[in-house]
Amino acid sequence: MQNIKKEWCNMDTSKNGIRLAVLILTMAAAAVTYAQTSQELPTTYHPATDAYNGWRLGIQAYTFNRFTFYEAVEKTASLGLDWIEAYPRQRLSAEHPDAQFSHTMPAELREEVKAKLKETGIRLVNYGVVGLPNDEAECRRVFDFAKDMGIETIVSEPPAEAFEMIDRLCQEYKIKVAIHNHATPNQYWNPDRVLEVCQGRSEWIGACGDTGHWMRSGVNPVEALKKLEGRLISIHLKDLNEFGDRSAHDVIWGTGKGDVKAMLAELYRQEFKGVFSIEYEYNWENSIPEIRPSVAYFNEIASQLNPSGWKDLLAPDLSNCEFRQGEGSWTYEDGLLTRGRGNIYTNDKYGNYILDMEYMVSEGANSGVLLRVGDTRNYVQTSIEVQIHETTDGGKYGSNGCIYDCMPPSRDVGKKANEWNHYTIICNNNKIYIVLNGVQIIDMDLDLWTEPRQNPDDTPNKFRTALKDFPRVGAIGLQDHGSPLWFRNLKIKELK
Repeated sequence: MQNIKKEWCNMDTSKNGIRLAVLILTMAAAAVTYAQTSQELPTTYHPATDAYNGWRLGIQAYTFNRFTFYEAVEKTASLGLDWIEAYPRQRLSAEHPDAQFSHTMPAELREEVKAKLKETGIRLVNYGVVGLPNDEAECRRVFDFAKDMGIETIVSEPPAEAFEMIDRLCQEYKIKVAIHNHATPNQYWNPDRVLEVCQGRSEWIGACGDTGHWMRSGVNPVEALKKLEGRLISIHLKDLNEFGDRSAHDVIWGTGKGDVKAMLAELYRQEFKGVFSIEYEYNWENSIPEIRPSVAYFNEIASQLNPSGWKDLLAPDLSNCEFRQGEGSWTYEDGLLTRGRGNIYTNDKYGNYILDMEYMVSEGANSGVLLRVGDTRNYVQTSIEVQIHETTDGGKYGSNGCIYDCMPPSRDVGKKANEWNHYTIICNNNKIYIVLNGVQIIDMDLDLWTEPRQNPDDTPNKFRTALKDFPRVGAIGLQDHGSPLWFRNLKIKELK
């Protein structure tokens, strides 16, 4: 599956859209087998939009320990992140006030958690810090849970005498164990001690480097990362306001004493491939305004080191946008774009690309995503509109998810008003694919629209030009249709 995803992101589109169609069909077949062994979802659900190929930036749910696990999942999604690391004993949800996220959860709650993660597009990759005692039966309970939930890595601080047994279980279950370091006097505060217990162990045993606790213990994070080269499995990435002070607290990455840029450069040198978990332990009730710029800083540095091609569609101040009815009515605050007066368009022009985004509508709202807009003064006749509609009363060619006036969606999978929907839109030469909330609903070949004002099924449309002759390069627009609606996490990857 990983090879298929890599080929998806690096495909040579000069060989036309047939190759992309084959990839999608191949991925759909692979997903059936793959889903049995991994919580990671197929790309047709929505692609991972990490800024660096091989680096996965997510949230350690302890960041939101004043909230439930389900709220932590929602907050992770709101930040545009795809990954989460759970910890034991977090309250599960408002619907289950007495339940906790834990490896002791009953089967029915596990299935509910899996459904929640799938619904929000979040992948559960790590679990910890959780105890792994020198007791095989108890350790197997944790490993069985991790296997069932698709967890890749268990983060723990086991006693030294348990490692022979734990290493055997890691190899049996094909699940890694990463040794975490709390601050001194924790037994693993010093990376030299972590190396000692890793000596002679398999590649399934390694380190979860907590850069903040290293700083509190007076350990230089960059030097610690160098020492642990070859044993690093995951990172709890932090930047603190002070060094060598146990009372130091988290700050926005790049503004503290930790030199996050140097940490990332060192991990790039090591060719580290793994998960970075944001564990922000400050301003507990309202940390997202500080986490969001930390994510932006990470993505900026990561994309300089090894760009994946993904980037934000919109500038934070909307300075890269055109407003057809005046600036100022559309607002973009704390990652949330709110509809204003008139359509909004990118100044940049795009031809072949993957557009990943979320939208939320008010009751009865109507809007659209405008693709390859050739003339923003006449967008109706020079762009392809992917319909956004709160209800299904827009008719066959006006319902949510359709290519407006041209092609209906294969299924109605839109969510009700005031819930977030997830679009992945792929434009590749003559082909347009739409994935909505995990379901591919459009597979369109523009070259089949050969006549003005007529669809291939002989129904009429309003276009004075055949769609095969529409522009193949143009702006991306969001439509104002008079109803309140919101967008977030708009990201684009151009296809070469």
